[in-house]
Amino acid sequence: MLEGILKLFEDELVVVKEPVSKELEITRYLLKYRDRPVLFEDVEGWRVVGNLWSTRERIARYLGIKKEEMLHFMADAMENPSPCRTVERAPFMENSTTDFSLRELPVPKYYPRDGGQYFTSAMVIARDERGFVNVSFHRMMVRDDKTAAIRLVPRHLYSMWKDRADHGEELDVRIVVGNPVHLLLAGATSTAYDISELEIASRMSEKAFGKPVDVVNVGGIPVPVETEFVFEAKITPELVDEGPFVDITGTYDDVRKQPLVVFERMYHVDEPIFHALLSGGYEHYMLMGLPKEPQIYASVKRVVPKVHGVRLTEGGAMWFHAVVSITKQHDGDGKNAILAAFTGHPSLKHVVVVDEDINIYDDREVEWAIATRFQPDKDLVVVSNARGSTLDPSAEDGLTAKWGIDATKPLKRKEEFERAKV
Repeated sequence: MLEGILKLFEDELVVVKEPVSKELEITRYLLKYRDRPVLFEDVEGWRVVGNLWSTRERIARYLGIKKEEMLHFMADAMENPSPCRTVERAPFMENSTTDFSLRELPVPKYYPRDGGQYFTSAMVIARDERGFVNVSFHRMMVRDDKTAAIRLVPRHLYSMWKDRADHGEELDVRIVVGNPVHLLLAGATSTAYDISELEIASRMSEKAFGKPVDVVNVGGIPVPVETEFVFEAKITPELVDEGPFVDITGTYDDVRKQPLVVFERMYHVDEPIFHALLSGGYEHYMLMGLPKEPQIYASVKRVVPKVHGVRLTEGGAMWFHAVVSITKQHDGDGKNAILAAFTGHPSLKHVVVVDEDINIYDDREVEWAIATRFQPDKDLVVVSNARGSTLDPSAEDGLTAKWGIDATKPLKRKEEFERAKV
């Protein structure tokens, strides 16, 4: 549970003891301490944590690995999902009620023009008629005591909902808030339809902690035991307004017609901690971006055998900009790596390819490589009118220009580009 996780990070933790409002005040603290976990002791009577997973180092520390190993750690889990273990009880089952109001929960309103209070760290668990279980992140705007509007993009949960909605039926789901990071990272992965994110999380848990993810059956749907809040809910065919909302770019997203969710029952652990995920904050970057790095790595590795690392950068909201480290075997490998990176993550807008001697986690080293190993008339790749991300406010009708920088040494003159060493 989150209580135990916070004890691991006491050396970094900021504790706010005075009362804090869930409307805008939480945001002010999370922006002040962008890369430190913040525990609010009194948000209108509830405990709330934010920025918990806001750095690579903290995520890696919890998982018992180095930050440079994160990419391969997640890639292994995505390629080798492992079954969960079903148990009879979970701590959140100790407190169960239908007498609750979403408006009275510590669900924040993060920014002034947001459409309302927003669930941002919530993951939705659904099961189809074949038994396939999907887990995915979805923001939800609170509308009243028991309903919210859920943002569904055309992926797996959307498909499951659409199958029901086309027949006038509701989709039964479980909504979970307050999970350890291996579950959150798994929930943000993009997989084939028949691969469950719960099993990806279970593989991570086996590697990090020597045990699978434990789940408990809640009305026919498996729910992770390590969860602070669980809601039984239904996604209805009805469409309502959702938004405005500040997304990962820090700019406001549009108002759209989205499905209505009806919340029916709430469970929570004793003295629960609500996870407030600041939209456009570093924690948002990490949880959304890190699972994309293995996809870029796999795509580049198909065209360049030696790929040493991939980093989506914080300056690019860990969504639009990347750095890729390779060892060239042929001139032209750098440009092939650029094109492959765009294939691996279609939302990517800019990529820098560097040699293995450049630390991709150090922006100064990356800029040095551009300054000394790149010529714009020879090493710049521009792709016009490509499909990009709808999150990019500069894109038009979903189309964007993409550009890549080949900042690798020419093979015939490698020694001229070596840095002096003592």
